[in-house]
Amino acid sequence: MSSQDLYDLSPIARIMLMGVVVALGPLGWVWVRNQRASTTRRLQALTVLTLFLTFDLVLFGAFTRLTDSGLGCPDWPGCYGNASPVGAHADIAAAQSAMPTGPVTHGKAWIEMVHRYLATGVGVLILTLAVVSWVEYRRNRGSARSAVSPWWPTFTLLWVCLQGAFGALTVTMKLFPVIVTLHLLGGLALLALLCVQSLRYAQADGRQRPEAVAPALRGLLLATFALLVVQIALGGWVSTNYAVLACSTFPMCQGSWWPDMNFTQGFEFWRALGRLQDGSHISFAALTAIHYVHRLMAYVVLAAMLVLAWRLRAGKVLPGPARWLLILAAWQFATGLSNVVLDWPLVAAVSHTGGAAALVVVFTWAVCTSRAIPLPAASADAAASRMNVPRPLA
Repeated sequence: MSSQDLYDLSPIARIMLMGVVVALGPLGWVWVRNQRASTTRRLQALTVLTLFLTFDLVLFGAFTRLTDSGLGCPDWPGCYGNASPVGAHADIAAAQSAMPTGPVTHGKAWIEMVHRYLATGVGVLILTLAVVSWVEYRRNRGSARSAVSPWWPTFTLLWVCLQGAFGALTVTMKLFPVIVTLHLLGGLALLALLCVQSLRYAQADGRQRPEAVAPALRGLLLATFALLVVQIALGGWVSTNYAVLACSTFPMCQGSWWPDMNFTQGFEFWRALGRLQDGSHISFAALTAIHYVHRLMAYVVLAAMLVLAWRLRAGKVLPGPARWLLILAAWQFATGLSNVVLDWPLVAAVSHTGGAAALVVVFTWAVCTSRAIPLPAASADAAASRMNVPRPLA
């Protein structure tokens, strides 16, 4: 297709209708299961279900990328100007006849469009959350009965719209690595936003209470979460540059603890897939650098997670998140190692992305259900005297 055909909005109404159809199932399930519940409880149930479906969407997005189906339909939002691959059968057949292995094939077109239908369905659910939250807020006139500020789902709605824009750019910019990586990070941020809202609903009706955590331990929690975000970004950069197999052995890479690497090329961000800014091909040493930085950072994050889990268990706080940190740390190590030594199998690769998404949810859970222990009065007085700050009058 020519460049002016990359965006064809003619099927957008039919695709949005498909999103409504996808969303009707979850909406109906929440309504049936919570007929006698309050609006707040229904919103909480819908938020949890939307979180679950968003997690599934992240996994299916990884599946779409890893099966090279991201360009299965080379335009946006439809497929050759149609709402489904059925209407684009002739165009897909012609493209597949010219290049039998893709990027456009009938199978890849269906994978890509199913991903778009699911994304539109999640968008409809988030739109529903935002609208109902505002209706409930106005009904209560901003009273304390509003469990969650309607600005939370409103911001989430804006965020999912931004995600849609990055999804469009992923296709129209031909899998530009930095765009694809940002699209992945945006999906994980969407998980965190929905997780926060779900926990706030649970805290509002007393089913979840924040646990007091020592300031140093909570600082370790936040620092480890920050390290995880950096590591996920590095992992996305590995995947979108197809650098997983640059090192096919463990623990060494290419028979060396420090293989030949080109960090300048590897971390040149604004460039096309497989190319540098000057149009030349990216070197294997650059792909090695991308892979090996991710591997070295994995050791740091794994160690930080194990220390954090040990500290949480020793302090007998946040037992749920502590347990899941240990489980997911082992999961990520096993799936990451499988990607290297088993030649990047699809199941291991999708599972590795799923583990990263689950870690984002667990860390968000831990942060939202913990609070730093207030500094005791005696300690505050001592600290104030050391800083020559006068004590407040009684």
